[in-house]
Parts: sequence; structure tokens; C-alpha cells
Amino acid sequence: MNTTPLKIAFVGFRHGHIFSLYNKVTKHPALELVAACEEDAITAAALPENVKTTHTSYTEMLDTTPCDIIAIGDYYAKRGSLAIEALQRGKHVILDKPVCTSLDELATIRELVAEKNLRLGCMLDMREKACFLRARQFIAAGKLGKVTQIHFGGQHPLLLSSRPSWYFEKGKQGGTINDIGIHGIDMITFLTGDTIAKVHAAREWQAFYTRDDNFKDAAQIMLETANGCGVIGDVSYAAPNSQGYSNPLYWRFTIWGTAGVLDITSTADSVMAYLDGQSEGFAVEECTGQLPDCLDSFLADINGTPADLNTGSILKVSQSTLEIQKLSY
Repeated sequence: MNTTPLKIAFVGFRHGHIFSLYNKVTKHPALELVAACEEDAITAAALPENVKTTHTSYTEMLDTTPCDIIAIGDYYAKRGSLAIEALQRGKHVILDKPVCTSLDELATIRELVAEKNLRLGCMLDMREKACFLRARQFIAAGKLGKVTQIHFGGQHPLLLSSRPSWYFEKGKQGGTINDIGIHGIDMITFLTGDTIAKVHAAREWQAFYTRDDNFKDAAQIMLETANGCGVIGDVSYAAPNSQGYSNPLYWRFTIWGTAGVLDITSTADSVMAYLDGQSEGFAVEECTGQLPDCLDSFLADINGTPADLNTGSILKVSQSTLEIQKLSY
């Protein structure tokens, strides 16, 4: 395993998720933060005090700063090109989700990581919540029988006062399914070990936000897994703004199997089981071990000991999500 800290540089701080990665990097013993670039002047002027930019040009940063890893948090439609440029220069890449907004970009990223033996990381951090690990272990133990149906809701509040303005600029967000739905699609594999085999339906439309036509705030999908499980999901910006992310329907999964049903409520860190032959439901509390977070999974992949979340699984869920997004147009 590599014991010399890997040098990492950031580009793009145009979505709030990237700050959690930045803060982890500054404290991580296996990483050395060597540079940070923000090309958008308005964003750069509003960065938190602890984020110190060193460059205003991504190309210049790559030309002048030796590093092993590029971390990317720019607006969604720009991420693919930034990742491709980094990979072409032999850098590993970790991004906030989504990785990119087009299947062509993803194909190029897949080719480059294979050709240059590089690794791709992504902040699919729902895997880190204890409730999902408890549910995964319960299902893996066979206590739910064969999984037959999954319903999930990932409804978000729109929060216009804090939502980045680029969301509403044509061509920058790239679709709500790719934005939010990637988490739910990743959870299907994480919880059940199954993969998406067929997309039956996908729809995006404007249900709430009516200021312009560039942003579709409502999205629903209907899928089928390789094992024949039916999946229905809603990943709209439909949650009440006043409740923020505390609404109990924020990332809630209901999973039916031949032996019963699980109900997972992420905001309450709750997993309830209702099994055939039992008159009452019960809380699933048992859990063994703890999975590495997104950053440590990425570093393990670089060091040749890939975790459950790795380059291959990230490419696969990104492919599935972009295919579903494309069908919704």
C-alpha cells in the first residue's frame, strides 16, 4: 500500500457537496492538498474562508501543479470534460455526483481509466448511512426471501434561495434523474446485489418551477432488475421547502420480498421489517462492520484493494442512470 501522501487538487466549487470532500481531504493523512481552482469569478468571491484557491485557470493548474488526483465539483455539464482532461494527463479523478451528463463523455472516461490504469471515485455517500447497511445485511442473510418489488422516493426541496443559479441555465444541469436518481439507482445494487436490466419508463416534466423551461423539477422512473424485480421511483424536487431535508419521505425505500417487506426511512435512520408469519413489525437493529466512506473507497481502489464502491461500480451506475435520463427526454 502507498504510504506517501497522494497529491490532490480541486477544480470547481459550484455545488455545495464538494465542500464536504474538501474538508475530508484537508484532514486525511493519506492526502496532500496542493491546489484549488475556481474559474467562475462570482463563485470564487463567495467561497468559505477555509477554501483557498490557487488558480483561476484549470489548464494552468494542470500545467504547473504536480498532482496525482483531481477532485471535481463544477456544474454538472462541465464535469465530464474536466474529468476527461485530467484522465488524459494521467490523473485519478473523484467527483461529486453525477460524473457527467452524456453517454459519450462516459464512454470516453471508461476508455481512459482502462487505457491508463486510473481510478474513478464518486460521492455516492448514501452508502455511508447506517440504516442502508442494516437493510443490506438483512436482505443478504435471506430474511426477506427473494426481492420482488422496490419503491423509493428521493423527493428533494427545491430551496430556490440557495440552489445554484446554473441549475436553471440551459444545458448546465443535465436532467433531474441524473442529478438525484443516481443515488436511488445505486442503492438498488447496494441493498440487493442486483443490477438494472431494463428501463420500462422514465418521465421528466415541470410540475412546480415555472420561471423558465430549462429546468424539469419532477421525475419518475419504472425499471426492472436482472432478477426480475420491479422498481418504481420518484426523484422530484417536490418536498416542502419549509421542512428542508428532514421530511420523512426524503430517501425512503420500501422493499418487498417473498418473505415480507422492509421499510427504510433515512431521515430517521430506521429500518422496519414486516415478515410473513409474524403479527407485528420490528426494528432491524443488527449490523456488523462499517463500510469505508466514498473517499476511503476511492483511495483503496487506487491502492489496488477496491472496496464495494469502485471504478467499475461507479461506471455501471452512471451508465444506467444516463440511459434512463436519455429515455425521459
